[in-house]
Amino acid sequence: MTRLVIEGCAIATVDADSTEHADGHIVVRDGFIEAVKDGPTQLQDGDVRIDGRGMLATPGLVNCHHHLYQWATRGLAQEATLFEWLQELYPVWAHVDEEIERAAARAGLAALARSGCTTASDHHYLFPRDGGDLLGVEVEAARDVGLRFHPCRGSMDLGRSDGGLPPDDVVEDRDAILAASQDAIDRYHDPSPDAMVRIALAPCSPFSVTTDLMREAAALARDKGVRLHTHMAETEDEERFCLELFGCRPVEYLERLNWLGDDVWLAHCVHLDDHEITRFGETRTGVAHCPSSNARLGAGIAPVPALVKAGAPVGLGVDGAASNEAGELGGELRQALLVARLAHNNPQALTARQSLELGTIHGARCLGREAEIGSLEPGKVADVALWRLDDVDHAGIADPVAALVLGPRPLVDTLLVGGRVVVEGGELTTADEHTIANELRSQSRRLATRAGVAA
Repeated sequence: MTRLVIEGCAIATVDADSTEHADGHIVVRDGFIEAVKDGPTQLQDGDVRIDGRGMLATPGLVNCHHHLYQWATRGLAQEATLFEWLQELYPVWAHVDEEIERAAARAGLAALARSGCTTASDHHYLFPRDGGDLLGVEVEAARDVGLRFHPCRGSMDLGRSDGGLPPDDVVEDRDAILAASQDAIDRYHDPSPDAMVRIALAPCSPFSVTTDLMREAAALARDKGVRLHTHMAETEDEERFCLELFGCRPVEYLERLNWLGDDVWLAHCVHLDDHEITRFGETRTGVAHCPSSNARLGAGIAPVPALVKAGAPVGLGVDGAASNEAGELGGELRQALLVARLAHNNPQALTARQSLELGTIHGARCLGREAEIGSLEPGKVADVALWRLDDVDHAGIADPVAALVLGPRPLVDTLLVGGRVVVEGGELTTADEHTIANELRSQSRRLATRAGVAA
């Protein structure tokens, strides 16, 4: 029953009242938040104290979309559109195996932890025939690093010979996909309030998955009480593909398949019309906004302010590290704010506090966990990020939330996941970063050699 007490820090709770404290404290007991209050607290014998002076406490950030395996293929297809990028990288990814997956996942999760992320979702849809247990490897990696993890058992069954985009040698049989999806739920899904692992089902995209698989995956997910995820409306190429193949726009295609709802969140959603935005709000369908990746691929800017106004939860995602070589979630707070203002020619399009909400409580809603994470409130899981703001990068900015969102590259000082310290003094406590970097370098070279590309 040892208490952990963080005191002397500014606090942005991101609760329903947007409560903030200029100098407050947080009490943690048994992995849950016991109190969040203004001013100091009375310490008790045996308390573990964290000195929060000069820091801002926020909820741990929630990453709603990633492809961890792509950490092994950063820096390729630098001037490509999405479809060009995929066509160049599919043959490389076909050589991913357990060793490559382990190194890439550990590196990606380490980067997320150091950037203030406590809960990470990963959309893993690539399962080469001789690749091994790639989903199991990344679950193990998340346990090692210490992050709350939502792996999405992805899939592709529409190969090039049947009109899809991916080569035939990287797609799977539909029955095998459904069996593996059932197995992933049975092995890993934990519905408990402080669960460290939850599974979602995630057929990859309209251009890599058959209509039958989309329907059957949704039926299985709803039967088992897990969430659904896929890519949607990312580029104009995708829109043209859906109009040609299905005779409708991507969102209408999803609606026909009963893929809109409060148990669904979709990556990107850049190219939406007003009716589609309204439908997202009416159905409470979530969106994973990935501003850096969308910018890197020149895909466009998602209509985030309109989606939020309509009532749709909009979380943030770093997306795959092959289309966002940074892969740090803290920086997406700034990116989301900047691109929203650019898109609307309006400095009021998204505020610093709204951006923080995207990265916390909105992300929690996308993952169906707003009752457990995403804000600093008594009874919630103690996922807390402490950001140092008295350094040369941030000192002098009186508003701590503005310092975090608008200031330079934010890296967390201290990170708690369920009350456990995962980052301290800006360094991982759960793994050695130099070892992770060396393993990634080695496995990236090995993958390049196997695929016959320049290392």
